[in-house]
Amino acid sequence: MAWFKREKKAIEQRTPPEERRVRTEGLWAKCESCGAIVFRKDLEENLLVCPKCQFHFKMSAKRRLELLLDGNYTEHDAGMVSTDPLDFVDTKPYKKRIKDAQKKLGMNDAVITAEGQLNGRPVVCCAMEFNFIGGSMGAVVGEKVTRAIELSMETRQPLIVVSCSGGARMMEGTISLMQLAKVSAALARMDDEKLPYLSVLTDPTTGGVTASFAMLGDLNIAEPGALIGFAGPRVIEQTIRQKLPEGFQRSEFLLEHGFLDAVVHRKDMKSFLNNALDLLMN
Repeated sequence: MAWFKREKKAIEQRTPPEERRVRTEGLWAKCESCGAIVFRKDLEENLLVCPKCQFHFKMSAKRRLELLLDGNYTEHDAGMVSTDPLDFVDTKPYKKRIKDAQKKLGMNDAVITAEGQLNGRPVVCCAMEFNFIGGSMGAVVGEKVTRAIELSMETRQPLIVVSCSGGARMMEGTISLMQLAKVSAALARMDDEKLPYLSVLTDPTTGGVTASFAMLGDLNIAEPGALIGFAGPRVIEQTIRQKLPEGFQRSEFLLEHGFLDAVVHRKDMKSFLNNALDLLMN
């Protein structure tokens, strides 16, 4: 009978599909080390360090400069842009990788050079951005770091470089490898001028960056748990067919074996650098 039948009607969707998202999306972060779920606001207030296990999350170059320098700073060579000398293509063209990274991050390449003050002391500081093609060093990164060294010598200010990189940029081939020698030669000239250079190594610092300026500081200082080395541990294990020691290539392992001068918690880094400069400049 008619009154026992129910007509099927489409469910009215008042909210468009593109607007139906979980309200808590992006409010929480999972620690890569201990697996703890951390409220992102608490994580930000704790300088991107896990409150449970003290794991140091990656920090952007801009945030790093805000952490280390007093207020405003002057950026140098911001307009330098990488070219594509090899017309390199892997899963997508190198030109597109550059443009995508520039659009996403609002910067032209993987390092920012700044002139500012650290606890009232004038300094030149470079900070690398891992999210820009893995923080890789191509011609622009090498040139900007070299110019930062030259600026330090010109102004007689100490230099601080915060490394966070997967190494030389393969898309630029030999041109990227040339940067290792160029930056290292500039640091040798700076050493002749008796000006301090502090190298801060964060997770990860590998490849050609480790093989050049990252390990050439008057003091080489790392954040806790940072992966530091030339080849990665998996590559080494596959090459030598041996299991590596626990914590191999991490900051604490390198400090124990004499490759680093100090491992410093992020919250203490600014005061440590200030004290180190007090020592080196007196």
